[in-house]
Amino acid sequence: MYPDTNSITDDNPHCVETLMEFPSDLILFLRRVERVSALTGAGVSQESGLRTFRDTQSGLWAQYRPEDLATPDAFERDPKLVWDWYAFRREAVKAVRPNLGHYSLTEMEKKFPEFTLITQNVDGLHQLAGTKNVLELHGNILRVRCAVCGRFTETWGSDLDSVPRCDECDGLLRPDVVWFGESLPRLELESAVTASRRAQVFFSIGTSGVVHPAAALALAARENGSVVIEINAEPTPLTPRADFVFHGKSGEILPALVKAVWDISIQV
Repeated sequence: MYPDTNSITDDNPHCVETLMEFPSDLILFLRRVERVSALTGAGVSQESGLRTFRDTQSGLWAQYRPEDLATPDAFERDPKLVWDWYAFRREAVKAVRPNLGHYSLTEMEKKFPEFTLITQNVDGLHQLAGTKNVLELHGNILRVRCAVCGRFTETWGSDLDSVPRCDECDGLLRPDVVWFGESLPRLELESAVTASRRAQVFFSIGTSGVVHPAAALALAARENGSVVIEINAEPTPLTPRADFVFHGKSGEILPALVKAVWDISIQV
C-alpha cells in the first residue's frame, strides 16, 4: 500500500525557516514513499561557487550579453566567439566540486525504489557526486557534438585559432547545450514529464520556477497527487502551491533532511 498523500497536504504550505526543523508527518512520509522525483536549478550549482548563466560575464566577456552568445544564430555568425566563450565556461565548471546538496540527493537516490533527478544545470555535478538516474534538460557543457550531423565526441583538437571540426563530416563542433531558440531534447523532456507525473514526492530545489517547460513539472506532479516540496533561497511562483517550503541553502537543508529521515550524516 502506498501512503495516502492527502493525509499531509492542505491549502497552506508548511513553511519552515529554521534549517533543522522538519514536520514529523513529512519525515514519516519520506520513510514510506517509493517514487520520488527532484528538479534542480542554478541555485544548487551556485552553492558550489559556480556563477549562474547571467553572472558569468567578466573580463573579456563583460561586453557581451549571454543571450548574444547562446543562440544558433550567434554560432553561425561567429562560431569562434561562441566556442571560446563556452571553453571559458567549461574551465570554470571543471574548477568546482559538488556540494553537500549534491551528495544528499545521491544518498536519497539509494533510499527510494524509483528516483529521478531532473536538472536544468549543464555542469554534470550531480553525476560527479554519484547520482545515476539524471535527466539533463539543458544538456551538458562538458560534452561536445557536431553542429551538422549531431555526432558526439569526447576529444577534439587543441588548436586555439579555430573551432574544431567533426571527424565524421567535417562540420563545426559545438557544446551539447540547449541554446535560446532551440527545443529541449525530446526523450529527456518526455522522461521528465513521466517521472514527475508518477512521483509520490516531487522536490523543486534551487530553481526560480519561471523557466518553462521545466517550471511546469512540479504542477504536473501536484495534479497527479504528488506532495510537492520546495527548497529555495527565496519564494518563487511555486511557493504558494507547494505542500512544504524550506527557505535557505539546499546544501544545508538537504543534509539536515537526510539526517532527520534516515539518520545519515552527509559528508564531502
